[in-house]
Amino acid sequence: MQYIFGRNYWNTLSVFFLLAFLIISPACSSRNRTEGFIHYRLNYNPTTLDPALIVDVTGGLIAAKLFNGLVRLDEKLNVIPDIAERWEIKGRGTEYLFFLKHNVKFLNNREVTAYDIKYSFKRILDPGGRSPNSWVLDKILGAREYMSGRVADVEGLEVKDRYTLKIKLVKPFSPFLNLLTMTAAYIVPEEEVKRWGADFASHPVGSGPFRLKEWRHNNRLTLEKNGDYFDGPAAIKGIVYRIIPEDLTAVSEFELGNLDVISIPSYEYSRYVRSPKWRSLVSSVEGLNTYYLGFNCARAPFNNIGLRKAVSSSIDRKKILDTFYEGRGRLAEGPVPDLLRRWYTHNPNRYDPSAAKKIIEKEVVDNRTVNFYITADQEVVDIAEVIQSYLKKAGLDVRIKQLEWSAYKAAINNGEADLFWISWWADYPDPENFLFPLFHSSNHGASGNRARYTNKEVDRLIEAGQRSVDLSERDSAYGVAENIISEESPWVFFWHKTDYTVRQPYVRNYRIYPIYSMDKGLEVSF
Repeated sequence: MQYIFGRNYWNTLSVFFLLAFLIISPACSSRNRTEGFIHYRLNYNPTTLDPALIVDVTGGLIAAKLFNGLVRLDEKLNVIPDIAERWEIKGRGTEYLFFLKHNVKFLNNREVTAYDIKYSFKRILDPGGRSPNSWVLDKILGAREYMSGRVADVEGLEVKDRYTLKIKLVKPFSPFLNLLTMTAAYIVPEEEVKRWGADFASHPVGSGPFRLKEWRHNNRLTLEKNGDYFDGPAAIKGIVYRIIPEDLTAVSEFELGNLDVISIPSYEYSRYVRSPKWRSLVSSVEGLNTYYLGFNCARAPFNNIGLRKAVSSSIDRKKILDTFYEGRGRLAEGPVPDLLRRWYTHNPNRYDPSAAKKIIEKEVVDNRTVNFYITADQEVVDIAEVIQSYLKKAGLDVRIKQLEWSAYKAAINNGEADLFWISWWADYPDPENFLFPLFHSSNHGASGNRARYTNKEVDRLIEAGQRSVDLSERDSAYGVAENIISEESPWVFFWHKTDYTVRQPYVRNYRIYPIYSMDKGLEVSF
């Protein structure tokens, strides 16, 4: 089919230009190693480095190295201490008492105290603020009253002394500790926020293992080691994130030795895993993510469930996964990754192009063109063109609109797109993270529910799962909710991607993590 031809053409073209580039370019140097800075690639310029405002993986990946929370995740996805030394849970899951480590310092050399925790959490909930992450902390007693401006303080945040903080919830909320591992719950110093104002987003000051040395927008970010980090200094002097939208350029820079680690683009996967030079340097992890084609469910034509299901049935997801990604992932049955699901979910929209075409021809009566918003990333462009081809055969005219990352996020948050391609990566390892922010009707737009999906029964089930402390009850509620979502198809559920990276031979102790916020950058070395 046309898609296969296009992919082979791209492979041939990319190899040709890569070889040409390597021939005319100087040999790789050891500069990165001698300077002690490891060089990574970012696809996009981060929109912000303010934890209160971060809603994307790129910003969260960097913020994890600049800030700390009360708790964090270990390599087995267990919640462990970070700024907190320990904690106690009382009141049948409604009261949390955190005891802080002493001598944890912000990069301005001031000690982190319980007052900073309270300030940071109130800042997320501030009714005059702009944080899209209030949902992370709105289960705290008095949070909603504070957010509405009815009270001047949050009743459930109580500083007991300099190193002790009590948090009281309205009712039991099973994922609460997991929520506190998120970037939104990172701790910031009040004086630095006030000093920089809105510019704190590009002048972040935290307590993490690195500090921001330089940010040349759309070019690079440089992080420098915090030698006084409370958990021990990083093994490297710093990190350089080069912002390179084009995969071909990133691969070329890696082959030249100017990048030390890259994510492997789909079209380069076979070459790296089969190469005697590189195959032992490839790392992988089964991702806690879901890639999807989102519908704008709030307006025509995709406020029609039957049309959404038909679009889903018109696309051969397995063929795309097996050809484009060479099987590097697992087909999605619903939004929750298979590694987190403990119940049965069945995607009802199997590939049936003839039946799908009949429904589309019946439902799309005005022959309208639908707008399909994507980023300019080459891999995304390739997938979008494949989807466009499938939908054209099904009788749906699709116009692809490419946008730079920040503009793209703003457009889909504001509901401008009819269709959009994006992925959701776990903020914490709980099924709730793939249900509440993405499908609860209170989270339309920037908070996660970009499909603008609304179902009161789904809202009720998600809320029931959140407040249950019984695992089987939670799974039952979440399982029913996910099956309703799969049936109503606010997304086309594509796959859960396995991530692959390749590193230079001199890079030591490199790990790839299933959740972006787990990587503090401490272990990797030369």
